[in-house]
Amino acid sequence: MSRGHIRLLQLLPPKNEDVAIHCRLFCTTLDSKGTRLYEALSYVWGSEDKPCSIFINGCNLAIGENLYAALLHLRDHSIERTIWIDAICINQEDQEEKGHQVQSMAKIYAKASRVIVWLGEEAAGSDQALEGIRIAAELSTRRLDNKAGILTLLQRPWFRRIWVLQEVAAARHILIKCGSAEVDGSAFCLGLDALNLSNKLPADLRARILSVTYLIRGAIFRPKYATSQSDNFSLDIRPLGELIEMYHTREATDRRDKVYALLGMSSDNPTAAGLFTDYKISWKQLFNKLIHFFLSELVSVDLSDDKEIAVIEGKGCILGEVSSVKRNATWEDRQDVAITWRNAPSYICVKEAWVSCWTLPTTVKSVQKGDVICLLQGASRPTILRPYNNHWAVIIIAVSPAGDSQATTGDIKWSELLQSITVFPHDFRLEWDWDINPDKQQDKNNHDYFASILVPEHSKTGWEGCLKAATRIRNVRLVLQEVKQYGVAVKNLWEETAVLERALRSMSNLKKTCLGPEDSEKEDAKETMVNQLIEDKGQWTLLCLAAGNGHEMVVKLLLDTGKVNLHREELRTALWLAAQKDYKAIVKLLLDTGKV
Repeated sequence: MSRGHIRLLQLLPPKNEDVAIHCRLFCTTLDSKGTRLYEALSYVWGSEDKPCSIFINGCNLAIGENLYAALLHLRDHSIERTIWIDAICINQEDQEEKGHQVQSMAKIYAKASRVIVWLGEEAAGSDQALEGIRIAAELSTRRLDNKAGILTLLQRPWFRRIWVLQEVAAARHILIKCGSAEVDGSAFCLGLDALNLSNKLPADLRARILSVTYLIRGAIFRPKYATSQSDNFSLDIRPLGELIEMYHTREATDRRDKVYALLGMSSDNPTAAGLFTDYKISWKQLFNKLIHFFLSELVSVDLSDDKEIAVIEGKGCILGEVSSVKRNATWEDRQDVAITWRNAPSYICVKEAWVSCWTLPTTVKSVQKGDVICLLQGASRPTILRPYNNHWAVIIIAVSPAGDSQATTGDIKWSELLQSITVFPHDFRLEWDWDINPDKQQDKNNHDYFASILVPEHSKTGWEGCLKAATRIRNVRLVLQEVKQYGVAVKNLWEETAVLERALRSMSNLKKTCLGPEDSEKEDAKETMVNQLIEDKGQWTLLCLAAGNGHEMVVKLLLDTGKVNLHREELRTALWLAAQKDYKAIVKLLLDTGKV
């Protein structure tokens, strides 16, 4: 089939009492500016089994039960009905055609005269539930006679799928159908509003329904003509990075569709970076392309073939931190985030921290006070991160403030601020996880959960592995110190010291069993350790910390290197701390200095 063309299905009236479904398939172009006289079906494919069949141009085609039920209910007994249905109108065996057609789906749904949302067959009082929502919209009543039925209806699979977002986001007119019951899309949203259901739903279901109804209610405001004539037609809703963070927990049979289903809604141009619908590439290849699109080619990425998690490493700088978060008073699906900025560029002429407010979409992992705003080297947009013991969790991969940031000192152009940054002093290790439990994500102390899902590392074990682990903890600590989160930074320092103690003990054990060419390497490592320990931190405070926590090898390292000045008062403090906890070996080390 030629580019720019689609197939449409003519659903024919039944002949006499014939229950078999007969259809015709024909090709047409999408070149016209206005909507076309066809409907587009939004539904859930369901099981891969295809126990039902229909006749197309006289030939038999196997289809799934849910689609078959939809066709039975949509078939008119008198006139033909023209519909676009992905499972039938796209050759699913031709990967190249499938890629081109999927890339055009936003345009296909946008040009349809109406999008029909098929929720499935009637069950558990769904017809009464849908009618109750319609009546609530008509009468503006909050009387809820069938709460259980409505909740069951809203939990149907259609509301969980990723593709339905684009399908209703593109629609100019929406009809929601369940069995024989049906209601206009706008009335459906008004009915849910009238029943005030959003405050009565579980948090995850509430977020899921709000994100869909937000798109459905916008259908009546969309123009009845095409807004783009290019091959890269897009609904221009939000930048791709924010769409990913809003919807990555949605369900998709093919993991790649978690990206492809959002491309047609994106307001940026991922196609220019080679990011387009292509079912010939693997999930791992797609995920890698996506990350480099957001963060540039300067970051390194470690991925798994079968997980929605990435470990990303790169250089970056701190822009600021989140000082408060509030739900937006006007839009339930948005949040007002106050940012306290650090490292303001010199042209602003500000010495103290300045504050601005961003209105951001509500994401799967909610932004919280204390989250850090950073810019990775090469990236065009900042990233919102949350600190953990030895890494940073990505909350929003690429945040896009609308227009200018409003600072307390006047209007600051965001593009000018980013262009002024040329120094990226910090090493960042990020975990971007799409399969995370949102509840556990909010627990800032739950490091074990993250450790259990990270991509396995191919790093050395023993003292080398400990040294690498300590370095990662330190990298997080230095950022926390910069944003003045001293309480968390001190906890990281404790952990960093404990890990270095394990590294030194591992070295000591190896020395007892084997001597050889590795000795010089170990001495270099010790030099690195002591430099790491005393850099950016009061050296004597660290000696006291190590002594008070029983880290004998760290105390010995600090004393042996000669890089610390042995002041009697500080030695006495360290001695007192070690003696209090009966760390005899450390007490002996300190006494042997001859200064206490």
